Amino acid sequence: MNTKLMVTKFGKMFPKKYAKMNHDYVGLMTGKLPNEIHKVLLCLDCDEILFPTIEKEKPDIVISHHPFIYGTKGYVLKHDPYRRALVEKLAKINVPVYSLHTNFDTGKGGMNDALANALGLKNITIPENIIMMRVGELEKPMDINEVAKLAVKSFNVDYSLLVNGGPKMIKKIGIIGGGGSRQWTMAQDLGCDLYISGDAPHYVRRDIMNRKFNYLDMPHEIEKIFIPTMKKILLELDPSLDIVCIDHEKLPLVIQ
Repeated sequence: MNTKLMVTKFGKMFPKKYAKMNHDYVGLMTGKLPNEIHKVLLCLDCDEILFPTIEKEKPDIVISHHPFIYGTKGYVLKHDPYRRALVEKLAKINVPVYSLHTNFDTGKGGMNDALANALGLKNITIPENIIMMRVGELEKPMDINEVAKLAVKSFNVDYSLLVNGGPKMIKKIGIIGGGGSRQWTMAQDLGCDLYISGDAPHYVRRDIMNRKFNYLDMPHEIEKIFIPTMKKILLELDPSLDIVCIDHEKLPLVIQ
């Protein structure tokens, strides 16, 4: 696959301006893009655990969801010796890393569309005031506890945390994958019966309960849906690509 074709496709589907709205740095993280790409390694996070696989598979590029360098490259490499060492290791084996983060979350066909579709939502819309969110409806109203179980199964994780301060029957749902818990007020204002996101601190959960709303806190790892979603996008560009998908992240143990 011609690399320019890939970058152009990403620019149209997942514009970097969406990331800039969130003070997010995306795109080429480290290394130099080759002219042609034949083998891609996909992952949620490119971290040290992956290096043996990268060295074995020898991909032309690693594409991750979460930025390999989170922030400006100069600042991070100056103040984070661990990250600097990883960059140096990648340079030695000549493998670039390219990341799509909040631009992928926001863009059409990206993270939040994939999550909404996985949950089986219908009539999906994008609110004007928060274009990262997706709002849709279940085919028929469901008990909130059954919706929570459905979400755990649909997103292929082991657990969720339910704040059930609102209606018990759920029809309309808002969703932002990852750490979008603070956007719950917008979901409530849009008439949602339930908002799904993750990484909610204690005070956010208390505010939701006091406002008599429902919130389902999912592990950040539901974003691993990035991997099959990106694989499909890449294969539509070039069916001959060799794509290695690595889902190496483990959820924390739940101790009861």
